[in-house]
Amino acid sequence: MRLFDLIPTQYRIAAVGLLLVMLAAGSAALAWTVQGWRYGQQLERQARLHADTLNELSQASAALQRTEQGKRFALVQRLQNKDQTHHKELTDEQTKQARLRDRLATADLQLSVVLAATDATSGCSVLSTTATGRVVHGTTRAQLDPAHAQRIIGITDAGDQGMIALRACQAYAKEVSTPK
Repeated sequence: MRLFDLIPTQYRIAAVGLLLVMLAAGSAALAWTVQGWRYGQQLERQARLHADTLNELSQASAALQRTEQGKRFALVQRLQNKDQTHHKELTDEQTKQARLRDRLATADLQLSVVLAATDATSGCSVLSTTATGRVVHGTTRAQLDPAHAQRIIGITDAGDQGMIALRACQAYAKEVSTPK
């Protein structure tokens, strides 16, 4: 006799049912575990791909930022060079103007203007002398008063400084507006 025959019939059916339920539950638990492993591997692969993508994006962003910083640094250097050039022009022009004013103040230099041909015959009492050592052919000149000459030099000095400042502004605007 077998052990199975010793179990009463109603318990046999319950035992077979219990065995089938345990077999079904075991296979479901095994399937659940295998699916968890597969999904875990897929999630791990996706997380790795996501991390790699983020790393590539951050590297590309850093490279772009370095490039832009390099461009900005180059622009700043060019602007500083141009600023130094324009500052040198301005100081040179101011030095020239100061020397010219000094020469006018010491009567080392005198300014004169050319008179129109009709003014010479109109009986004007302006002296038309020329500096010694010069020969002026055909034009009549009148010497300016040193105070008036100083004012004229001051006006031309302001104009020269304005032109230098305008060139500096134009160079700055051109440098900033043109992409390189």
